[in-house]
Amino acid sequence: MLKWPIWLCLLPSMISQSSGGDLYLDLKHLWKGQALSTPSKELLTGSGETIKLSRFAYILSSPRLLSDRTETSSGTWLRRKDWFGYVDASRPGGLNRLELGSLPARSYRTLQFSIGLSPEIDQADPSQYPADHPLNPNYNNLHWTPQGGYIFLAAEGHLPDDKTTGGFAYHLGKPRNRVVISLPIALTLTKPTVLEIDVHIDRIFGGEHPLKIGANPSSHSREGDPVARKFKQQLPAAFELRSIRQAQSAADPKPSSHPQLIGTPYRFEIARGFPIPVLPTSPPLTNERVTLGKRLFNDPLLSSTNQQSCASCHQTAHAFSDPRRFSEGATGSLGTRNSMPLFNLAWKNSFFWDGSSPSLRELVLHPIQSAIEMHESLPNVIAKLESASYGPLFEAAFGSSGITERRLGIALEQFLLTRTSYNSRFDKAARGESELTEMEKRGFELFMTEYDPRRGLKGADCFHCHGGALFTDHRFHNNGIPDDLDLGLELVTGRETDRNLFITPSLRNIALTGPYMHDGRFETLEEVIEHYNSGLHRSPSLDPNLAKHPRKGLGLAADDMRALVSFLRTLTDPQFVPTAKVRQAESPQRP
Repeated sequence: MLKWPIWLCLLPSMISQSSGGDLYLDLKHLWKGQALSTPSKELLTGSGETIKLSRFAYILSSPRLLSDRTETSSGTWLRRKDWFGYVDASRPGGLNRLELGSLPARSYRTLQFSIGLSPEIDQADPSQYPADHPLNPNYNNLHWTPQGGYIFLAAEGHLPDDKTTGGFAYHLGKPRNRVVISLPIALTLTKPTVLEIDVHIDRIFGGEHPLKIGANPSSHSREGDPVARKFKQQLPAAFELRSIRQAQSAADPKPSSHPQLIGTPYRFEIARGFPIPVLPTSPPLTNERVTLGKRLFNDPLLSSTNQQSCASCHQTAHAFSDPRRFSEGATGSLGTRNSMPLFNLAWKNSFFWDGSSPSLRELVLHPIQSAIEMHESLPNVIAKLESASYGPLFEAAFGSSGITERRLGIALEQFLLTRTSYNSRFDKAARGESELTEMEKRGFELFMTEYDPRRGLKGADCFHCHGGALFTDHRFHNNGIPDDLDLGLELVTGRETDRNLFITPSLRNIALTGPYMHDGRFETLEEVIEHYNSGLHRSPSLDPNLAKHPRKGLGLAADDMRALVSFLRTLTDPQFVPTAKVRQAESPQRP
């Protein structure tokens, strides 16, 4: 099951007074009084349309509480300027908990917070935030990188009917569209307390003049955007205080242990503009473990025939991917999915095309044991490594020469975490060190342009799934590829709404990682663009950001499609792949 955890940025207390207790917000999402989580079942809107919500997420900021009047004061606003919360209705039951922190012992009568951000925060460098911070782009997938600024609220979904499946994608952004929510409360804070708040999503789509979704499939928060205006009007009425209750006492925190560091700490460098990743701490990255992992990755002893290594199907010259549609295993068996490239994995939290592996440490051991891949058992691998004099390498990496399954996984994981790619010609142009051609600039413009029928704009709309410095949102999408044999994420979750959803691959080094899609059906980038342009397969789970387009796809002109391919070729990183392959990647290919 996909999970979107909640985290709060807690900074020093609002004012320095004796604490009355911690204050929490429990936000529960509802549709006409019933609990709602995404992806949702069919919902009836105020305009009489039937929709299915696939995403409803937003950012909270700037909370403040107004204390009661006293004989000497008309009330005081207590503010927390640098507090942010990320909320996503995909959590079970649509429930999210946010922690405001410790407040003075007082009586309070009003709570206010904003949906959105101030201009200063909205345009600040998003790469400054820790990995689990609500404003880290890799955490919330609500940042309009690279043009800057956040999406304050994302509402996406489908309009199912008998003939076709349309979609809608509403993205509320820009500081002028920030909305203040004000809730009356009657709170005397003397102990940890929870404010239970209902979020009536149906009210946002309703009101005196309900939003007609079919006539407004997308919103981009431009000046005069009717959907953005409607959301601003309706959002305050959607939030309602349900109850105030005492919070359960938190368990005493367990003291953290700091095991002795073995080896030399690895210097993990993060490129400018990249979000801060989550790196392992048990154990942390070291040069010795990375060195061991690299040797294991390239050693054919990990296979039953002693002829195939991890590098056989994840080739350096192809950005650690396989140029074959399906990789051939140690015994000649063919896989059923295209081998994914291996780089920038430190920013991922689920692996394989269907997300069936929750960690990289778990993933690296799977191919060794797979009957259609390396077809070997871990005990046999350990025995072979012991005979091959790996003991000193394991001792340098772990403090003793013992070889175990856990250590094998750790070493391979740490090597792969260090495979980072961030220095393409596009990156150099962004730093002012190079210049893109006019065609490449046009391709980038198309990449970043959304479909907006009200303004007659036809963009490629790529950045919704391939945005940010990593050129992926690490989420799962149905991108219009018909496949009755491979159900994708549904095989993991069992949910029909996840049918044919596959994880978004990064577009970095994309010119080197063909063939493309989960089943490698497209040989060239031109074929890929043509698919999105005119070959979309409509289905109930088609991603809303594609379903909102005309029936067959983007409808771009031939020159625009060529420009888009030219831009994609600028994403090849010469530091990550051999120079000869870079030249090949930047040379135009013809289908």
